[in-house]
Amino acid sequence: QVQLVESGGGLVQAGGSLRLSCAASGTISSIRVMGWYRQAPGKQRDLVATITSGGSTTYADSVKGRFTISRARDNAKLTAYLQMNSLQPEDTAVYYCNALALAYSSWGQGTQVTVSS
Repeated sequence: QVQLVESGGGLVQAGGSLRLSCAASGTISSIRVMGWYRQAPGKQRDLVATITSGGSTTYADSVKGRFTISRARDNAKLTAYLQMNSLQPEDTAVYYCNALALAYSSWGQGTQVTVSS
C-alpha cells in the first residue's frame, strides 16, 4: 500500500489561492487514480477532483474553472497537487487526499482549508 501526507492548507481571504500537496510513498506503481475530497463540518465527504495515471481529470461542478489537479512523479515519490483559485467561504473544509489502486484505497490525514469572507 501507500502512505499519503498532505500539506498546504491554511487560512485565506475570499478570492485568494492555495495549493495543496499530497506526497505518496510506498508501492506508488500500483496507484491508478489520485483524488482530492473535502468534508465540511456536519457534512459528508465529497469528491473535489481526480486524476488518473494517464492524466485524465474530473472535477466537481462547484470547483470547475477554479481548481486544477495535477500530479508529478520523482523516483520513489508520487505527488498530487490541487491548485485552488478564487476561493470562496463555501470551500472551507478539511481536504483529504486519496490514492486508489486495484486492491486498496488509502487516505491521508487531511488538511484544513479556511476561507474568510
